[in-house]
Formats: sequence, structure tokens, C-alpha cells
Amino acid sequence: MSFAVSDDVYDRLIGRYSSKIAPLFADFAGIEWGMRVLDVGTGPGALTKELARRVGAGDVAAADPSEPFVKVCAARNHGADVRLATAEELPWEDDSFDAALSQLAVNFMADADLGVREMGRVVRPGGVVAACTLDRDEGVEMLRVFSESARALDLVPPGDGPANRYRTPAELRELWQRAGLTEVTTAALVVEAGYEDFDDFWEGFLSGIGPDSAFCVSLDRTMQAALREECRRRLESPVGGFVLKARVWAVAGHVA
Repeated sequence: MSFAVSDDVYDRLIGRYSSKIAPLFADFAGIEWGMRVLDVGTGPGALTKELARRVGAGDVAAADPSEPFVKVCAARNHGADVRLATAEELPWEDDSFDAALSQLAVNFMADADLGVREMGRVVRPGGVVAACTLDRDEGVEMLRVFSESARALDLVPPGDGPANRYRTPAELRELWQRAGLTEVTTAALVVEAGYEDFDDFWEGFLSGIGPDSAFCVSLDRTMQAALREECRRRLESPVGGFVLKARVWAVAGHVA
């Protein structure tokens, strides 16, 4: 599984959801004009763009361990402080921000406990640390269709691996509390994303990005073709465009 891909490849699978999630997530975290904000695990910069719209690019910083994503995010958000860095080693001083947010990235951190503590370290006392993750099989129609199709073919889709941690309110709340954050709250955010046709849906799973797509491209051609047709059948063989829903769980807490 790799995130060293171009932004258009990312957008085929996840990006179309990220741009819809970003404003809802920023609302949940209470981001408003006058704040200095950090985006951790920015990817191509969907959340960074929303934060810059709210507070101005000069008051936004972003970090990601993927060099291609850092370049794209910086190009899309002129004036923002975008750096190549992991969540576990953020290159900013203590108390540098009013808020630190992480969209669809906490479950991919090598050490989520350390990553969240680092987010708290760079946020001033009383500031906000927030994250959101996809509600995998249950709340994301795209992933549910894929997983159910794989199981119907006696395949074992990505299940309880490290990237599938912190996908529930309880897991996120516990992670935030372990980091010493206070007044922890959670909420469900629901968005919709459109697809031009079935091929537009399927191409995302051929990108190799994320656990499900990596699983798909690992299959031989015969099984991959069977999985494709099973996904099409479960989507009722769409001829034209269609829309799928996705739910994310968000968590926020304050630095003591």
C-alpha cells in the first residue's frame, strides 16, 4: 500500500469524498477567522484548501509524509506552510497553533498515540485537536460494495489490519483521552460523491492507493474481472451517473 501517487489517482478513489468532508469537519472543529491552524496528513490538500479559505493561507500549515502530495498541496495552497513530515515528528514549536486537524489520516499513522500527542504539543493550551476517519464497511457505500463483493467470491478483503483502527467513535474517544485531551466529543459527518458511470467507480480500485485498492491490484486478472462484475451487479449495473454516501466519524478535544 502506498500514498506516493499523483493527486488525480488519489482523487479517483478518496479525493472526491475529501473535498466534501473538509467543510463539515472544519465546522465541527470550530475553525474560524483569526485562528492559526495545522493540517496533519494533508494528502493533496483538500482540508488545507478549506482551512485557507476560512483563515487565510498565511495562517495555515500542513504536513504529509508523501513527497508528491506535499508538492501538490503547496501548489494548490500558495502561502501556506506545507512541509514533508510525519505526524509523529511535526517540525513546529510547542504552542504554535490554535488547532490541529487530521482528515482521514489518523488510522494510517505508524504510531497514532504519538501522532495525536504531537498534534497536542504544537497546539496552545485550550486549543483544539481534531480528526475524522471513514466509517469503513458500515458507513461508506463504496467500500461496503467492494468488501461484500469480495466476500461473495470467497475472497478476504482488508479486514482488521492496522489501517482499520480508529474507525469508530469509541476508538477515537479512547485515543484522544489517552493523549490527555479534555472535553472530548464525537460526531458523524455524512457526505455524498458522484460517479460518471461504473468505470469511474472501478478505476479508483485500480489506483493501488489505500488497503482496498492495494488488495484489488494484487489479484490476478481473472479474479479481478470477477470482482469487477460482482461490484457492478451490487450497484445494479448502472448505465450512467450515480451517487454514493459516506459517513465519517469525527473527534475533537482540547489541550489541557
